[in-house]
Amino acid sequence: MSQCITVVQFATPPRSKQDAISAAENSAPTYRDLAPAGLVRKDFLNGESGGGGVYLWDERASAEAWFTPERIADLTQRFGVHPTIVYYDTYVTVDNVAGETRIAR
Repeated sequence: MSQCITVVQFATPPRSKQDAISAAENSAPTYRDLAPAGLVRKDFLNGESGGGGVYLWDERASAEAWFTPERIADLTQRFGVHPTIVYYDTYVTVDNVAGETRIAR
């Protein structure tokens, strides 16, 4: 089974590094206990084209179950813009820390 990476982007002005860290620290607890829901990892993004997140899920169904219409409406309200959400199935992972390449079968 392949994992799923979800990229969520908001076309908002970039934040200062400290503001981005503060916002991420405030929302991190929401994601900390989502392992049973299939979330492996979340990285917060901040850059010239806005902010967002990269999520690694155990499978695509977990990602799609998280991003419900209600959650997307909440995100839209909080950030003032509708997010762009793209799902990617991952079939091959090069893990330099573990020193291996994993292929989903």
